[in-house]
Amino acid sequence: MLSLKNLRSPFLLFFLALAASFFACGELYAAAPSAVAHTADAHDELPPLWLVAPFVILLLMIATGPLFYHRFWERHYPKVAIALALAVAVWYGLFIGHGTHALSHALQEYISFIALVGSLFVVSGGILISIDRPGSPVTNLMILTFGEIISNFIGTTGASMLLIRPYLRINEGRLKPFHIVFFIFIVSNIGGALTPIGDPPLFLGFLKGVPFFWVISKVFLPWLVTIAGLLTLFFILDSRVKESATKIERPSGGISVTGRRNFGFLAIIILSVFLDPAVIPGFPSLQQLYGVPFGIRELIMLGVSIAAYKGANQKALAGNEFNFEPIKEVAFLFIGIFMTMIPALELIESYAATHAEELSLTRIYWMTGLLSGVLDNAPTYLNFLAGAMGKFGLDIGSVSDVKLFAAGADSPIDGDMASDLYLMAISVASVFFGAMTYLGNAPNFMIKNIAAQTEAEVPNFIEYVYKYSIPVLLPLFILVWLLFFNH
Repeated sequence: MLSLKNLRSPFLLFFLALAASFFACGELYAAAPSAVAHTADAHDELPPLWLVAPFVILLLMIATGPLFYHRFWERHYPKVAIALALAVAVWYGLFIGHGTHALSHALQEYISFIALVGSLFVVSGGILISIDRPGSPVTNLMILTFGEIISNFIGTTGASMLLIRPYLRINEGRLKPFHIVFFIFIVSNIGGALTPIGDPPLFLGFLKGVPFFWVISKVFLPWLVTIAGLLTLFFILDSRVKESATKIERPSGGISVTGRRNFGFLAIIILSVFLDPAVIPGFPSLQQLYGVPFGIRELIMLGVSIAAYKGANQKALAGNEFNFEPIKEVAFLFIGIFMTMIPALELIESYAATHAEELSLTRIYWMTGLLSGVLDNAPTYLNFLAGAMGKFGLDIGSVSDVKLFAAGADSPIDGDMASDLYLMAISVASVFFGAMTYLGNAPNFMIKNIAAQTEAEVPNFIEYVYKYSIPVLLPLFILVWLLFFNH
């Protein structure tokens, strides 16, 4: 229905996209030879271009493993991810001057990431939401709308984990691949673009000095245009689906919740996100005090996860068919992703630092977005934020400069172009484009795994890109660019 009929080889399309990404890194490398001297204090040297290969290999195997060698992949994907991560780690540790610092930083980011995602996964698994009505276009639209709103308060991971199981249950017998894909588009990604709690890049911007309510004031209109387009298209597609043969007898239309006490654990996790020295001056940092790659925040999340699982309502766990396989897959694959993408991120950082004057609004939007689709969108956000602030003669390390940048400083290069437009483009692109692939955001992989466990028809990595991301998301992102960033 949403396929590209004239595309004979989607595999070729995907591989060409990967090749383009690889050669783009090559251009970044070639374009930024002066970055070595420019960033000599923080980075002794740029990594060799070929060190991007482990990341490309991992991306290829994630895309092709479930299709062509699924038995090998299902058994050995943890070993593959760790082996590729170790290849990069060993090279950095032995041959890159700043290698141990880069590895330590990546490990800290990974632990923070998996602590948040894992704790939300465990806590939400103990909350069983039962909807006593069959799936229908209107009901599904209500769930997706509710999900996009609450994702701004409990994060896209929290909203995804709370709603995916009831969403799958009520659509049993009528579930199509697009049901899962649009859930990922709306609830797991774009919905959470209105607050710093919604998505990690926005929270990092908040830690750097972007005012909390700046996001909703600037991103709301692009968010509304994109969400309205997705919900409209979803409703049209869902209206064409035949009703399930299995009907709920005398549905009450009511909603019941089992495991309510886990909402308290959920609140603790969300509040603990703000336990950071950048938010609370003087708050103790275990990294600085003891040199460990985690903080009090991560310890709280671990403790909450254990308490929530040990004290979980067994009926809720059974009703959700809770198991650790989805978070296990995320944990292993993303340790590989976090480590292997270090060279690519350093090349991007060097390019942004040395080519700040050339970073037009259009280039900022598309480069931030496309790279956020295959790399971690949080460091991509920071790298391009630093580059864009350099264009305005501002420093990302200064809170006052970040606030001035968010307020709308005039560029010494493009006097009529206010800086808040650049921050708006970076914010929108880093969050929205996270929906382009399963790699773009952690909930994407978890939703895919949970849906597959119910024996639903789930698009593989390549189908997700060529059947849905390209024909559905890309036109909407082009529209957003034309309306808001085509200056």
